[in-house]
Amino acid sequence: QVQLVESGGGLVQPGGSLRLSCTASATINLLAMGWYRQAPGKQRELVARISTGGITRNYADSVKGRFTISRDNAKRVVYLQMNNLKSEDTGVYYCNHATSPWSPWGQGTQVTVSS
Repeated sequence: QVQLVESGGGLVQPGGSLRLSCTASATINLLAMGWYRQAPGKQRELVARISTGGITRNYADSVKGRFTISRDNAKRVVYLQMNNLKSEDTGVYYCNHATSPWSPWGQGTQVTVSS
């Protein structure tokens, strides 16, 4: 199974930006990947997904136009560029396969949007 390590979170003011990274321990070339968010007291939700070659990208309505998912298969990394952040974007962000079966979930990276 692929091990996934997320990084890049932090505290940011509303309207700010962050870039999250997800590094995989093995090749992810054949896997559609996704970024998930778990807000306090809520279930984990898929906010962005990207196809194996990076051509097709889909976003949750709540982040469309503000978040951009990308990938570098050679480096085994998936990115999430988050712009114009809002307080409701606060949560722990995870990456994993876009659909089940999932690899073991990593620790995630905390994103807090607050003034």
